[in-house]
Amino acid sequence: MGTDNVVRAVTVAVVDDHEVVLAGVRAWVDADPEQRLQLVGYGVRIDSVLAGPGRRAHVLVLDLGIFGESMVSRIGVLAQERRVVAFSAETSDATIRAVLDAGASAYLTKHEGADHFIEVVAAAAEDRPYVTPSVARAMLADSSPNRPVLSAQETRALKLWFQHPKKHTVARDMGLSVETVDQYISRARIKYATVGRPAPNKAAMVARAIEDGLIRPEDVR
Repeated sequence: MGTDNVVRAVTVAVVDDHEVVLAGVRAWVDADPEQRLQLVGYGVRIDSVLAGPGRRAHVLVLDLGIFGESMVSRIGVLAQERRVVAFSAETSDATIRAVLDAGASAYLTKHEGADHFIEVVAAAAEDRPYVTPSVARAMLADSSPNRPVLSAQETRALKLWFQHPKKHTVARDMGLSVETVDQYISRARIKYATVGRPAPNKAAMVARAIEDGLIRPEDVR
């Protein structure tokens, strides 16, 4: 068989201080008929996992509370080098929004894990938004009054970008250059940052759009 027919799995590292959770993740990965994920590192300590093969994983799945220590403050730094998916028993809307604002690519609650784990991690690896029910609820519950004014083209560029993983596809649909699409998305991101609602990555931008009614959660599923 030639290498052109080989589909490369998304490599993932998982940090959680509960062995039963790690065992569950391994079972979900092994049971996926498409074998989309490859577990390359897992453990109860983040520094130990990232000191081994897990440091090169496409996606880091991180529990928010490791032996009583909050990981939320570390997400911003971790997300600079890899995609981070928060995987937590915490279901409060405020926490979900704070974690996405900090730079996480996605948020998955543990009671949603069995149904959504594979899809969330695969989407994060490709910079595709994936809105779980808990994230949708958290975004729709946000009552922040700061709504930036986006132009029609900025809004259209965002909507298409949420639906397509590649900006060249957005550019084709809009009849524009990729550089111009980048400008529209960057302007929208700047406008959100200006009103105190930063959106450092695609997941956060999707969250903002849902909060402001630009799109519905089911539009990006």
